[in-house]
Amino acid sequence: MARGDSFVVETNVHFPADTSQLFDAIRKVIELTAKLSILQGLSQWRQYRHVILGLKRDLRVVQKLKHSTSGDAEKQEKANKAIKQAYLNYCGNVEYQLLRAKITVDESKENDSLLLSKISSYITHAEIQLDQIHRRIFMNEKIPHGEKVFSVFEPHTEWISKGKIGVPVELGLNVCIIQDQYQFILHHHVMEKVTDSEIAVSIVKETKSRFTNLRAISFDKGFHSPDNQKALKELVAVVVLPKKGNRSASDKARETAPEFKRLRKKHSAVESGIHALEVHGLDICPDHGIDGFKRYVSLSVLAYNIHRLGALLQKQDMRRYRRRLRQAA
Repeated sequence: MARGDSFVVETNVHFPADTSQLFDAIRKVIELTAKLSILQGLSQWRQYRHVILGLKRDLRVVQKLKHSTSGDAEKQEKANKAIKQAYLNYCGNVEYQLLRAKITVDESKENDSLLLSKISSYITHAEIQLDQIHRRIFMNEKIPHGEKVFSVFEPHTEWISKGKIGVPVELGLNVCIIQDQYQFILHHHVMEKVTDSEIAVSIVKETKSRFTNLRAISFDKGFHSPDNQKALKELVAVVVLPKKGNRSASDKARETAPEFKRLRKKHSAVESGIHALEVHGLDICPDHGIDGFKRYVSLSVLAYNIHRLGALLQKQDMRRYRRRLRQAA
Protein backbone atom coordinates (compact mmCIF):
# COMPACT_ATOMS: atom_id res chain seq x y z
CA MET A 1 0.00 0.00 0.00
CA ALA A 2 1.38 3.40 -0.99
CA ARG A 3 -0.04 6.89 -0.98
CA GLY A 4 1.00 9.93 -2.93
CA ASP A 5 0.61 13.65 -2.52
CA SER A 6 2.35 16.87 -3.45
CA PHE A 7 3.38 19.93 -1.47
CA VAL A 8 5.23 23.15 -2.15
CA VAL A 9 8.88 23.62 -1.28
CA GLU A 10 9.48 27.35 -1.40
CA THR A 11 12.53 28.93 -2.95
CA ASN A 12 14.44 31.58 -1.04
CA VAL A 13 13.05 34.59 -2.92
CA HIS A 14 11.29 37.86 -2.15
CA PHE A 15 7.87 38.80 -3.50
CA PRO A 16 8.29 39.10 -7.28
CA ALA A 17 7.28 42.67 -8.15
CA ASP A 18 8.67 43.62 -11.56
CA THR A 19 10.31 46.77 -10.17
CA SER A 20 12.27 44.85 -7.53
CA GLN A 21 13.13 42.15 -10.07
CA LEU A 22 14.51 44.86 -12.32
CA PHE A 23 16.59 46.23 -9.46
CA ASP A 24 17.98 42.76 -8.71
CA ALA A 25 19.02 42.35 -12.34
CA ILE A 26 20.60 45.79 -12.80
CA ARG A 27 22.39 45.53 -9.44
CA LYS A 28 24.08 42.32 -10.55
CA VAL A 29 24.88 43.82 -13.95
CA ILE A 30 26.59 46.78 -12.30
CA GLU A 31 28.47 44.69 -9.72
CA LEU A 32 29.75 42.20 -12.29
CA THR A 33 30.62 44.90 -14.83
CA ALA A 34 32.56 46.75 -12.11
CA LYS A 35 34.41 43.53 -11.38
CA LEU A 36 35.19 43.18 -15.08
CA SER A 37 36.54 46.74 -15.16
CA ILE A 38 38.74 46.13 -12.11
CA LEU A 39 40.22 43.03 -13.75
CA GLN A 40 41.18 45.17 -16.74
CA GLY A 41 42.51 48.04 -14.65
CA LEU A 42 39.78 50.44 -15.79
CA SER A 43 38.15 53.08 -13.60
CA GLN A 44 34.86 54.03 -15.25
CA TRP A 45 32.90 51.92 -12.75
CA ARG A 46 34.77 53.04 -9.63
CA GLN A 47 31.58 54.63 -8.23
CA TYR A 48 29.38 51.61 -8.90
CA ARG A 49 28.17 51.47 -5.28
CA HIS A 50 26.95 55.06 -5.54
CA VAL A 51 25.17 54.18 -8.81
CA ILE A 52 23.39 51.27 -7.12
CA LEU A 53 22.28 53.52 -4.25
CA GLY A 54 20.85 55.98 -6.77
CA LEU A 55 18.87 53.22 -8.44
CA LYS A 56 17.63 52.05 -5.07
CA ARG A 57 16.38 55.55 -4.28
CA ASP A 58 14.49 55.59 -7.57
CA LEU A 59 13.03 52.17 -6.72
CA ARG A 60 11.84 53.37 -3.31
CA VAL A 61 10.07 56.34 -4.92
CA VAL A 62 8.26 53.98 -7.29
CA GLN A 63 7.32 51.60 -4.49
CA LYS A 64 5.86 54.32 -2.28
CA LEU A 65 3.59 55.84 -4.92
CA LYS A 66 0.03 54.54 -5.03
CA HIS A 67 -2.87 55.05 -7.40
CA SER A 68 -5.39 57.56 -6.09
CA THR A 69 -8.61 56.15 -4.66
CA SER A 70 -10.25 59.57 -4.71
CA GLY A 71 -13.42 60.11 -6.68
CA ASP A 72 -11.94 63.34 -7.99
CA ALA A 73 -10.77 62.78 -11.58
CA GLU A 74 -8.22 65.59 -11.28
CA LYS A 75 -6.57 63.98 -8.27
CA GLN A 76 -6.51 60.62 -10.02
CA GLU A 77 -4.88 62.15 -13.07
CA LYS A 78 -2.28 63.90 -10.92
CA ALA A 79 -1.43 60.66 -9.09
CA ASN A 80 -1.17 58.73 -12.36
CA LYS A 81 1.18 61.34 -13.82
CA ALA A 82 3.38 61.18 -10.72
CA ILE A 83 3.53 57.38 -10.97
CA LYS A 84 4.43 57.43 -14.65
CA GLN A 85 7.10 60.07 -14.08
CA ALA A 86 8.64 58.01 -11.27
CA TYR A 87 8.70 54.95 -13.52
CA LEU A 88 10.25 57.00 -16.33
CA ASN A 89 13.02 58.19 -14.01
CA TYR A 90 13.68 54.70 -12.67
CA CYS A 91 13.57 52.90 -16.01
CA GLY A 92 15.55 55.64 -17.72
CA ASN A 93 18.33 55.33 -15.16
CA VAL A 94 18.33 51.54 -15.57
CA GLU A 95 18.51 51.81 -19.37
CA TYR A 96 21.44 54.21 -19.11
CA GLN A 97 23.35 51.84 -16.83
CA LEU A 98 22.58 48.92 -19.14
CA LEU A 99 23.99 50.89 -22.06
CA ARG A 100 27.17 51.64 -20.08
CA ALA A 101 27.50 47.97 -19.16
CA LYS A 102 27.08 46.84 -22.77
CA ILE A 103 29.77 49.26 -23.92
CA THR A 104 32.14 48.00 -21.23
CA VAL A 105 31.50 44.38 -22.21
CA ASP A 106 31.93 45.11 -25.93
CA GLU A 107 35.24 46.87 -25.30
CA SER A 108 36.43 44.23 -22.86
CA LYS A 109 39.55 42.22 -23.57
CA GLU A 110 38.90 39.89 -20.66
CA ASN A 111 38.59 36.19 -21.55
CA ASP A 112 36.59 35.20 -18.47
CA SER A 113 33.69 33.57 -20.31
CA LEU A 114 31.83 32.74 -17.09
CA LEU A 115 31.83 36.36 -15.92
CA LEU A 116 30.80 37.63 -19.35
CA SER A 117 27.98 35.08 -19.61
CA LYS A 118 26.67 36.09 -16.18
CA ILE A 119 26.63 39.75 -17.19
CA SER A 120 24.83 38.88 -20.42
CA SER A 121 22.27 36.79 -18.52
CA TYR A 122 21.45 39.57 -16.07
CA ILE A 123 21.25 42.12 -18.90
CA THR A 124 18.67 39.87 -20.56
CA HIS A 125 16.70 39.64 -17.31
CA ALA A 126 16.77 43.43 -16.95
CA GLU A 127 15.56 43.95 -20.51
CA ILE A 128 12.69 41.52 -19.97
CA GLN A 129 11.58 43.39 -16.84
CA LEU A 130 11.92 46.76 -18.58
CA ASP A 131 9.72 45.55 -21.41
CA GLN A 132 7.07 44.24 -19.03
CA ILE A 133 7.08 47.44 -16.94
CA HIS A 134 6.70 49.52 -20.10
CA ARG A 135 3.77 47.41 -21.28
CA ARG A 136 2.11 47.41 -17.86
CA ILE A 137 2.52 51.08 -16.93
CA PHE A 138 2.52 52.96 -20.21
CA MET A 139 0.42 50.67 -22.42
CA ASN A 140 -1.99 49.49 -19.70
CA GLU A 141 -1.38 45.91 -20.77
CA LYS A 142 -1.92 42.93 -18.51
CA ILE A 143 1.17 40.74 -18.61
CA PRO A 144 0.30 37.08 -19.32
CA HIS A 145 1.18 34.76 -16.45
CA GLY A 146 3.37 32.61 -18.66
CA GLU A 147 5.67 35.53 -19.48
CA LYS A 148 6.36 36.48 -15.88
CA VAL A 149 9.64 35.63 -14.18
CA PHE A 150 9.27 35.23 -10.43
CA SER A 151 12.94 35.43 -9.50
CA VAL A 152 16.06 36.66 -11.23
CA PHE A 153 18.23 34.42 -9.07
CA GLU A 154 15.94 31.37 -8.96
CA PRO A 155 14.27 31.38 -12.39
CA HIS A 156 12.73 27.95 -11.78
CA THR A 157 10.44 29.50 -9.14
CA GLU A 158 6.73 29.09 -9.86
CA TRP A 159 3.68 30.97 -8.59
CA ILE A 160 1.60 28.28 -6.87
CA SER A 161 -1.84 28.66 -5.35
CA LYS A 162 -3.14 25.53 -3.66
CA GLY A 163 -6.14 27.21 -2.03
CA LYS A 164 -4.87 26.84 1.52
CA ILE A 165 -6.49 28.99 4.17
CA GLY A 166 -4.21 31.91 5.01
CA VAL A 167 -1.70 30.97 2.30
CA PRO A 168 -3.01 32.42 -0.97
CA VAL A 169 0.29 32.06 -2.84
CA GLU A 170 3.51 30.09 -2.46
CA LEU A 171 6.67 30.73 -4.47
CA GLY A 172 8.63 27.59 -5.21
CA LEU A 173 8.10 24.19 -6.79
CA ASN A 174 5.74 21.34 -6.10
CA VAL A 175 7.31 18.11 -4.88
CA CYS A 176 5.39 14.85 -5.15
CA ILE A 177 6.17 12.00 -2.76
CA ILE A 178 5.10 8.37 -2.59
CA GLN A 179 4.95 6.96 0.94
CA ASP A 180 4.40 3.35 1.97
CA GLN A 181 2.33 1.99 4.86
CA TYR A 182 5.38 2.09 7.14
CA GLN A 183 5.78 5.84 6.46
CA PHE A 184 8.96 5.49 4.42
CA ILE A 185 9.18 7.65 1.31
CA LEU A 186 9.63 5.31 -1.63
CA HIS A 187 10.04 7.94 -4.31
CA HIS A 188 9.84 11.67 -4.88
CA HIS A 189 9.80 13.98 -7.86
CA VAL A 190 10.38 17.72 -8.23
CA MET A 191 7.56 18.99 -10.42
CA GLU A 192 8.64 21.60 -12.96
CA LYS A 193 5.82 23.10 -15.01
CA VAL A 194 3.57 20.09 -14.42
CA THR A 195 0.39 19.56 -12.43
CA ASP A 196 -0.61 16.75 -10.09
CA SER A 197 -2.73 15.02 -12.72
CA GLU A 198 0.14 15.11 -15.22
CA ILE A 199 2.61 13.36 -12.93
CA ALA A 200 0.43 10.67 -11.34
CA VAL A 201 1.13 7.91 -13.86
CA SER A 202 4.83 8.58 -14.37
CA ILE A 203 5.67 8.66 -10.65
CA VAL A 204 3.80 5.39 -10.06
CA LYS A 205 5.68 3.80 -12.97
CA GLU A 206 9.00 4.92 -11.50
CA THR A 207 8.02 3.67 -8.05
CA LYS A 208 6.78 0.37 -9.45
CA SER A 209 10.08 -0.17 -11.28
CA ARG A 210 11.90 0.04 -7.94
CA PHE A 211 9.32 -1.71 -5.77
CA THR A 212 7.76 -4.40 -7.92
CA ASN A 213 5.48 -5.68 -5.15
CA LEU A 214 3.54 -2.39 -5.06
CA ARG A 215 -0.10 -3.48 -5.02
CA ALA A 216 -2.16 -0.39 -4.16
CA ILE A 217 -1.81 3.35 -4.57
CA SER A 218 -3.94 6.22 -3.30
CA PHE A 219 -4.08 9.86 -4.36
CA ASP A 220 -6.42 12.76 -3.70
CA LYS A 221 -8.79 14.32 -6.24
CA GLY A 222 -6.15 16.67 -7.61
CA PHE A 223 -4.44 13.73 -9.34
CA HIS A 224 -7.61 12.54 -11.06
CA SER A 225 -8.23 12.34 -14.77
CA PRO A 226 -10.01 9.64 -16.81
CA ASP A 227 -6.72 8.68 -18.47
CA ASN A 228 -5.01 8.40 -15.09
CA GLN A 229 -7.72 6.05 -13.84
CA LYS A 230 -7.14 3.70 -16.78
CA ALA A 231 -3.36 3.89 -16.79
CA LEU A 232 -3.00 3.36 -13.04
CA LYS A 233 -5.26 0.30 -13.11
CA GLU A 234 -2.81 -1.28 -15.55
CA LEU A 235 0.08 -0.63 -13.17
CA VAL A 236 -1.33 -1.63 -9.77
CA ALA A 237 -4.12 -3.88 -8.57
CA VAL A 238 -5.93 -1.30 -6.43
CA VAL A 239 -6.26 2.37 -7.35
CA VAL A 240 -7.74 4.80 -4.84
CA LEU A 241 -8.28 7.93 -6.88
CA PRO A 242 -11.49 9.87 -6.15
CA LYS A 243 -13.12 11.56 -9.09
CA LYS A 244 -13.52 15.32 -9.34
CA GLY A 245 -16.99 16.78 -9.79
CA ASN A 246 -20.14 14.80 -10.42
CA ARG A 247 -19.86 11.03 -10.17
CA SER A 248 -21.60 8.48 -12.32
CA ALA A 249 -23.23 5.37 -10.90
CA SER A 250 -20.12 3.33 -11.67
CA ASP A 251 -17.91 5.93 -9.96
CA LYS A 252 -20.12 5.86 -6.88
CA ALA A 253 -20.00 2.08 -6.79
CA ARG A 254 -16.21 2.11 -7.10
CA GLU A 255 -15.73 4.74 -4.41
CA THR A 256 -18.11 3.08 -1.95
CA ALA A 257 -16.41 -0.32 -2.21
CA PRO A 258 -15.12 -1.47 1.21
CA GLU A 259 -11.47 -1.68 0.14
CA PHE A 260 -11.58 1.74 -1.53
CA LYS A 261 -13.06 3.31 1.62
CA ARG A 262 -10.59 1.54 3.88
CA LEU A 263 -7.55 2.66 1.90
CA ARG A 264 -8.88 6.18 1.41
CA LYS A 265 -9.17 6.62 5.16
CA LYS A 266 -5.49 5.78 5.45
CA HIS A 267 -4.47 8.24 2.74
CA SER A 268 -4.34 11.21 5.11
CA ALA A 269 -1.32 9.64 6.83
CA VAL A 270 0.83 11.01 4.01
CA GLU A 271 0.20 14.49 5.43
CA SER A 272 2.17 13.57 8.55
CA GLY A 273 5.12 12.67 6.35
CA ILE A 274 4.87 15.98 4.51
CA HIS A 275 4.63 17.83 7.82
CA ALA A 276 7.72 16.02 9.12
CA LEU A 277 9.67 16.99 6.00
CA GLU A 278 8.63 20.63 6.35
CA VAL A 279 9.37 20.78 10.08
CA HIS A 280 12.85 19.38 9.49
CA GLY A 281 13.78 21.96 6.87
CA LEU A 282 11.97 21.18 3.63
CA ASP A 283 9.56 24.10 3.88
CA ILE A 284 12.03 26.37 2.09
CA CYS A 285 15.12 25.55 0.03
CA PRO A 286 18.20 27.70 0.80
CA ASP A 287 20.25 26.26 -2.08
CA HIS A 288 20.62 28.05 -5.41
CA GLY A 289 19.62 26.84 -8.85
CA ILE A 290 17.40 23.98 -9.93
CA ASP A 291 20.20 21.45 -9.40
CA GLY A 292 20.73 22.72 -5.86
CA PHE A 293 16.97 22.59 -5.29
CA LYS A 294 16.72 18.96 -6.41
CA ARG A 295 19.78 17.99 -4.39
CA TYR A 296 18.36 19.62 -1.25
CA VAL A 297 15.02 17.85 -1.68
CA SER A 298 16.71 14.48 -2.24
CA LEU A 299 18.90 14.85 0.83
CA SER A 300 15.88 15.90 2.90
CA VAL A 301 13.98 12.79 1.82
CA LEU A 302 16.99 10.62 2.64
CA ALA A 303 17.31 12.25 6.07
CA TYR A 304 13.59 11.70 6.68
CA ASN A 305 13.88 7.98 5.87
CA ILE A 306 16.93 7.61 8.12
CA HIS A 307 15.05 9.40 10.89
CA ARG A 308 12.07 7.08 10.40
CA LEU A 309 14.32 4.01 10.46
CA GLY A 310 15.93 5.25 13.66
CA ALA A 311 12.52 5.74 15.27
CA LEU A 312 11.53 2.15 14.45
CA LEU A 313 14.82 0.76 15.77
CA GLN A 314 14.44 2.81 18.92
CA LYS A 315 10.94 1.44 19.39
CA GLN A 316 12.23 -2.12 18.98
CA ASP A 317 14.96 -1.52 21.55
CA MET A 318 12.40 -0.14 23.98
CA ARG A 319 10.24 -3.24 23.55
CA ARG A 320 13.21 -5.51 24.24
CA TYR A 321 14.13 -3.47 27.30
CA ARG A 322 10.60 -3.69 28.70
CA ARG A 323 10.50 -7.42 27.99
CA ARG A 324 13.72 -7.93 29.94
CA LEU A 325 12.32 -5.91 32.83
CA ARG A 326 9.20 -8.08 32.92
CA GLN A 327 11.28 -11.25 32.81
CA ALA A 328 13.55 -9.99 35.59
CA ALA A 329 10.55 -9.21 37.76
